[in-house]
Amino acid sequence: MKNIQTIIIILISQIIFFPSNIFSQSFSGWKTDTSKRSIELSELKSGGPPKDGIPAINNPNFISSKEADSWIDPDEPVISFELNGSARAYPLQILIWHEIVNDNFGDIPVLVTFCPLCYSAIVFDRRIDGETHQFGVSGFLRHSDMIMFDRKTESLWQQFTGEAIVGDYTGKQLKILPSQIISYQQFKEAHPDGEVLSKNTGVDRPYGRNPYSGYDDVNNTPFLAGDIEDDRLKPLQKVIGVRIGDQQKAYPYPISQSKEVINDELADEPIVIFHVEGARSALDAPEISDSRKDGSTGAYSRSVNGETLTFYDDGSEIKDRETDSTWIITGEAVSGPMAGEKLEPLIFGDYFAFAWLVFWPETEIFED
Repeated sequence: MKNIQTIIIILISQIIFFPSNIFSQSFSGWKTDTSKRSIELSELKSGGPPKDGIPAINNPNFISSKEADSWIDPDEPVISFELNGSARAYPLQILIWHEIVNDNFGDIPVLVTFCPLCYSAIVFDRRIDGETHQFGVSGFLRHSDMIMFDRKTESLWQQFTGEAIVGDYTGKQLKILPSQIISYQQFKEAHPDGEVLSKNTGVDRPYGRNPYSGYDDVNNTPFLAGDIEDDRLKPLQKVIGVRIGDQQKAYPYPISQSKEVINDELADEPIVIFHVEGARSALDAPEISDSRKDGSTGAYSRSVNGETLTFYDDGSEIKDRETDSTWIITGEAVSGPMAGEKLEPLIFGDYFAFAWLVFWPETEIFED
């Protein structure tokens, strides 16, 4: 019953905020060359809103954390992204309504994305063969995951993988850039001079409210995901998914939350998983600031200057056994002999298990 109520809430929110052809989505009006594709078109489902019904942010404005403090709760989740010494926070209370931000870090164009139905926050380089592209939200879903489109060819791109699946760019792959979901407070502590995406988006939305209230429940059923064939984990169980080359590993939240620090190996690389107190879920309570605390995560190489470190939680801080330095969730040593050193971030994210398993079915699942 709870799952049915949640889906009704989702559909009502789509009718109110995206009121156009909610149950009909076709390629009428598209210039996509559908003869070029790597999937069957029948795999694409209408999520409700039409093309651009969920408006991407194309000219983002940024403010200081001092200006943002009045409307972001310290425990609210943000996408933290750092490039070439600059750091920005993208509050999920904004991304949940827009799903895409076309941004620039100096001369590097980036694509910041969040699919609420998969809980997938992924940042890409939005250059294709050296050419910068702008992306929008298509309104299609595949395996419940957002399908993006580029405005030049209107090719369709799978958000979870960054691969073009229909259109002229079929087979092309966007480069994924490391990012993480942490609390706003943790972002501020790690990046005192960091910028925050402003609510001045040019679109009227009730930022701070969660249109998917109650969806983030491990006993729910994913929206328009189709048949769930992999039963190793409950579909809406969250996992920390890590990729190195062609190898993947999933760390179920109940284990990572309990252990807080996991020293492991993947693709012969020594890695560490952090899962500490911090961010709230964006999809739990009607107000994100009231939602359940799921914590903040990070995934890094354990190799620093040729030395492999072993990390542990001493009850209040993350430390390494080799130097007794103290580390924070963003992978930086803040005290001890390693102070100022930064761990190399991995390509990882926090996802619903069904999405990780359908796109990476060969993944290994970490067991305690």
